[in-house]
Amino acid sequence: MAFRSRPLPTATTLLPAAGLLLAAGLLAGCGPASSGNASSGDDPGAAASDTTAGHGSDPARVETGAQVWAAEDFRRLRASGDSTTRVGVITNHTALLEPSAADTTHLIDALDAAEGIEVGALFGPEHGLRGTASAGEEISAGGTDEATGAPVFSLYDDSRRPTQEELDGLDALVYDIQDVGTRFYTYITTMGRSMQAAAEAGMPFYVLDRPDPLGGQYLGGFVLNEAQQSFVGKYPVPMAYGLTPGELARMIKGEAWLSGLGDLDLRVAELRGWERGMTWQETGLPWIAPSPNIPDPPTAHIYAGAVLFEATSASEGRGTPHPFKLIGAPWTDGQALADTLSARNLQGVRFEAAQFTPQPREGAGDPKRAGQPLQGIRYEITDVAAFRPVEAGIHVLHAFYQQAQRQGVTDFIDRPEWLAKLAGTDRLLELLQGGARPPAIIAAWREDVDAFRERRQPYLLYE
Repeated sequence: MAFRSRPLPTATTLLPAAGLLLAAGLLAGCGPASSGNASSGDDPGAAASDTTAGHGSDPARVETGAQVWAAEDFRRLRASGDSTTRVGVITNHTALLEPSAADTTHLIDALDAAEGIEVGALFGPEHGLRGTASAGEEISAGGTDEATGAPVFSLYDDSRRPTQEELDGLDALVYDIQDVGTRFYTYITTMGRSMQAAAEAGMPFYVLDRPDPLGGQYLGGFVLNEAQQSFVGKYPVPMAYGLTPGELARMIKGEAWLSGLGDLDLRVAELRGWERGMTWQETGLPWIAPSPNIPDPPTAHIYAGAVLFEATSASEGRGTPHPFKLIGAPWTDGQALADTLSARNLQGVRFEAAQFTPQPREGAGDPKRAGQPLQGIRYEITDVAAFRPVEAGIHVLHAFYQQAQRQGVTDFIDRPEWLAKLAGTDRLLELLQGGARPPAIIAAWREDVDAFRERRQPYLLYE
């Protein structure tokens, strides 16, 4: 069947049309913010060789869970008999079925057009349904989707989950949001809390699966310590956990990481054609920036480790065209940092000295170090299949930390409690302060990551 295309709402509707996504560069970041977000600044040169093709093969044709079920007219969502199934949809701008200039159909339109399904409510996560709000910016509920007439609710307000009042009259919840495979990206906390709401309401919860941009094999970083649980770290998984949203939902339920999920009717619309070793480029899927500061697949990889700089007085590149690829501060010697990191011969990445000046921009209304000329480094991925982003992030953090100590900078890690939340433990700061070098820090999480790799096995859906 042919689905119609329409502009996805603004304040009282839902999302921008895919054409607007293209124009805005969202069709091609998230995560917790410190005092700054992403914005434009001096461009130290485009990453002409930011190579993200992993194995050199032609792109495959991977189909998302939404695409697979849409091809069946969403029959698996429909109730038996002649009754209409009223669904609540937890989504954002990334849930396009055929994200191209020729076809801009969003999941909401496809569901609305499907026989026997009515879109009864819409729910947006952090960054909002349009995906343009700054990281950490509270999103107010309200408004109506003009095409479906469904009310629009925020899941990034005080409640941070659907209320039973908002679920009243619905038959099921559907979740479809592109994630980035890192623990601190808040969409997975929204998913889990929404699973709890569905369980309380006695309705099924459907996850329309999407690939992990980091692939399904790479795992890295400390496993979350229970003492550091927060909205940016809800589950005892590594910083990069190697699961699709559907697989993670299965593990959340199966491991009883959240209360009240024992009787939840959880169903996953599986990907077709995806393999765990695939890079994003090998999927053949276009990239739609899941948040303003993750504009492309290389940034999604780098973010997994560079996010630790949110806990420092250095800029993590928000407020420039290259968030997380650029790291800098007023006191750094960029060339010395680049030389130090280059000498470590990290796989799949090289580092260049960089100068930049963060400025406010969409998705980074108040970036850290705004208006200040900074020196630092720029990441450039040369082989995404070999790149280990969390390990690289530890090396970069350590190099900055050492230079700060030599220069007498005492406020480099100025948010130690935030570093513990992001790392999932206070051990990272203890190791840095104790003089540990990156190999020792990385070795400190290896046993827990190996145990997690085994623990996740029953929940995997793909080879």
